[in-house]
Parts: sequence; structure tokens; C-alpha cells
Amino acid sequence: MANKMDNTAHINEVSRIASGTVFKGELSSPGDIRIDGTFEGNIFSNGLVVIGEKADVKGSVACTNLDNYGHHGGDIFVKDTLILRKGSTMDGDIHVKRLQVELDASFNGSCHMIDDAQFEKQTAELSGTKVPEK
Repeated sequence: MANKMDNTAHINEVSRIASGTVFKGELSSPGDIRIDGTFEGNIFSNGLVVIGEKADVKGSVACTNLDNYGHHGGDIFVKDTLILRKGSTMDGDIHVKRLQVELDASFNGSCHMIDDAQFEKQTAELSGTKVPEK
């Protein structure tokens, strides 16, 4: 029973922008973020960012891992793994340690493979805002 309660606690720690929601600004989170609506601005996360199938994101994203099922326009800085899922579109430059592209994903931009030190330097230049620690 304790495991079931622990899983519920983690679900509630995900910041979410629901389908139909439009958000403009800057979003910073020490945990995971899921976007199913429209977002314009910069996103900073020490966790996983998921761009849902119907999501439209415009702006820079800096995070530990990213799963893109929808549309993203802007630069991405990923400390570990970026997955471009089937049917997703990515228009912009990618700075990433690991990249996985599924069949029928669309990518228009350049890709730069980086290590942890380069990630820290590039994200520090992106914003003076530091993401809170977990």
C-alpha cells in the first residue's frame, strides 16, 4: 500500500499546462513539467519536460530530459536525453547529450552534442534565473 501512495505523491509533483490553456512567460520548476496547451516563453526544469501531442511550445527549453510528442519552435538544451516522438515537430537548434528520433518525427535545425559542463555554461547564459534544487 505504501508504494501506491508514493506514486500518487509523485503524480501531484508534476507542473502541468492543460489542453486549451494559453500561457506566456517564464516557467521554472525543480521537478517535471507536462505541457498539453500553448506555451510561449522559456522553460527551465531540473526534471523531465513532456510536450504533449496537441501542444504548441515557442521559446527556449532547458531541462534534464525532454519527450516531444507535439510541436516545439525554439532552442532546446537537454542535459541528458531528448526524444522526438513519432508525429512531433521540432524547429530550432538542439544542444543535447543523447538524442533519439523516432520514424515520422520532423526536425528542422542544427544539433550540437554537449556534455554536462557545456550544458551548465549554456543554460547559465540563457537565463540568470536559477532553477530551484529538488
